[in-house]
Formats: sequence, structure tokens, C-alpha cells
Amino acid sequence: MTDRETRFAEIQAELLPEDLLQRIHDRAAGYDRENRFFHEDFAELQAQGYLKVFIPKEFGGPGLGMNEVSRLQQALAKASPATALGINMHLVWTGVARALFERDDHSHDFVLEEAAAGEVFAFGVSEPGNDLVLYGSTTAAVPVGDGEYLFSGKKIFTSLSPVWTRLGVHGLDASNPEDKRVVYGFIERDEAGISVSEHWDPMGMRATQSRSTTLSEVRMRADRVTRRIHEGITPDSLTFAINANFQLLIASVYTGLAARALELAAESLHQRQSLKHGVSYAEIPEFRDRIADAAIEYESVPPQLDSYTRDFDDLVDHGAGWARRLVGAKLRATEMARHVVEASFRCVGGAGFDNGSEMNRLYRDALAGMFHPSGWDGARPVFAGAYLDIE
Repeated sequence: MTDRETRFAEIQAELLPEDLLQRIHDRAAGYDRENRFFHEDFAELQAQGYLKVFIPKEFGGPGLGMNEVSRLQQALAKASPATALGINMHLVWTGVARALFERDDHSHDFVLEEAAAGEVFAFGVSEPGNDLVLYGSTTAAVPVGDGEYLFSGKKIFTSLSPVWTRLGVHGLDASNPEDKRVVYGFIERDEAGISVSEHWDPMGMRATQSRSTTLSEVRMRADRVTRRIHEGITPDSLTFAINANFQLLIASVYTGLAARALELAAESLHQRQSLKHGVSYAEIPEFRDRIADAAIEYESVPPQLDSYTRDFDDLVDHGAGWARRLVGAKLRATEMARHVVEASFRCVGGAGFDNGSEMNRLYRDALAGMFHPSGWDGARPVFAGAYLDIE
């Protein structure tokens, strides 16, 4: 084992010990069946210090980088994809703050300070009908003087709805029609005008409880406004950091999900016996081919994530190439996960079709990967432009 692997094994043993992962795995089916939030998982992970993984040592945290956190999230997702996806949304903001801090941008240091003190951050950016995502908003950000804003609009897929204390949001300041700005910042849970929907009954990733959040003239304090970016595709270190953390961490979750599906497929093929052939299904050529094809597709993704996350930690300047790497990693991982789970489902057989089976849950969870931005329609112009629009 290399020094790097030894170090990571020590980190995982401290933050995600095997007994904790087993308890998280054992609870996952109940959360899914009852459509409830992973309160017990959350409490244990919080007590373990897991929500502080990105916090630099200067702020009292372990100071882990994206590479290490990506690998931890893969391990957590093998135990429970929904728990890992929910935790992701807190990690996105702390990862953003860490990435900016390392690049000498201290606009989000308060996020690190508050997360170190136990505050829980949620991601309130997704909106119905907003295909500009980070670069536009259907939420109104109305300036009210002294640098404060009132936010009104609807945010969808707000993970950690039952427990967040800080919500990172964006909205459009259209007070100057000639100079519209996308305003980023954070609102606190006890501000007036926040309404969290009671409805959350999705096909998969049920334990995230990613309920819609309606904002009605919710105050954002001036000292919590972090950016006022020109509307449209405008380069900024904040949107770069959000894209990087969101895409790489999403990819990590679905990669861990796929790894678990392969484990279940292998276990099932050894256990199932063929009456026709008189051997286990693990010895039947077509089933060996099926799991081999799935494994080949899976095994290309962890090295890709390992390379991109290390480059991000090392502040490698890929320029415009970062956009392709980030969205490519997310798309590759989520598509791979769906393919691997489907192949694994065939290996498990009819037993997996039962709603109570883990493979059934993994199949439903994997489908959610299609709905996280960026999608294929948004990614294709980026890749086509890089290869075709050459002077």
C-alpha cells in the first residue's frame, strides 16, 4: 500500500469507520420505505465530524481536499446513496468556501467559520424553468438599502430540508434593467417568509427529503451577500467553485452507488443456482459477460475522478478545459451508474424486482442522476465548440 493509500485508509477509519457505514447501510431501506429523512445517519455523521471534512485547519477542521472527500463520498454512497446525496449539498458549500479560500478569495470565510460551529448549509439554487442555472434566476432579489436584499421565488430540490440552518441562494436584481445582476448569498432559517413544502414523494433518493422551498421577501443581510454577477454566462471564481464542487461530488455519489450494485450482482450470481446447468450463475458465460461489461464501464470512472479531483486540489489551470472536465465527469458517472445498475439488476434476477430489495432501491436512486445539472443538452455545445469552432 502506498503512503497515499495508507493516509486515506486512516482518514476513512476516523471519519467513516466500518461499523458506522454498516449502521447507515442497515437503515437505508427503512428510510426509503417510510419516505423519511435520514435523521439518525445525519446525527452520527455530524458527531463523527463528517460535515467538517472540507474545513481548513486554520478554521479548526481536518482540511481535506476534494480528492479525499470524493473518495469518502463514494464509500458513503455504497452504504446509502440518498444519505450521501443529502450530505453532498452541505459539502458543496463548504467545498466552495474552501476552494475560494485556497485561491485567496475570502468572501466565503464566514461559511467555514459557521460550519465549524455546527451550522448546516443547503443548496438553494435549482429553480423550475431555469435552464441558465447559475447564470440567471427566476427568483427576485430586490435591493432594500444598505446592501440588503429581499428574495422572493421558488427553489426546488432543496436537500436537507428538515435540518438546514443556512440556505445558499441566488436571485436576479433587475432594479437596473440595463445592468441586471445575479446576486448570491446566504439566508438564515429563522428569517421570516421561508416556507418548506410538505410534499416529497419521489421515485428514488427519498431520504434526501429535497423539498421545494418558497421564499417570500426573505431578508438577506448585507454581510451575507457574496456576489453580484452580470446576468448571463459571466466567468467568476464563485460559479467556477460551485460547478467544480457540485459536479465532482455528484459524480462521486453515483460512482459509489454503482460500486455497490456490482457487489450485489456478484453476490447474487454466486448464490443463484442454475437447475439447467447444475452450477451457480457465476459460472454461466452470459452472466459472466454481463457483469464483466458492467465492471469495464465502472472501472473507467474512479480513475477519471481521481485525476480531476487531484488537479482541482493542486490548483491546476485547465482554463476553459475545466468546464468539459467537470460536466464530463458528472455525465459519465451518472450514465455509468444507470447502465451498471441495470446490468446488475439482470444478474440479481426477479428477486430484485421486489420493492424491498436493495437492488430495486439502487435502480430507483440511479435514475435521479438524470436530473442533476448539467445535462446532455447543456453539455453538448461546450464539447462541440471545443472541437469544431476552431479559428
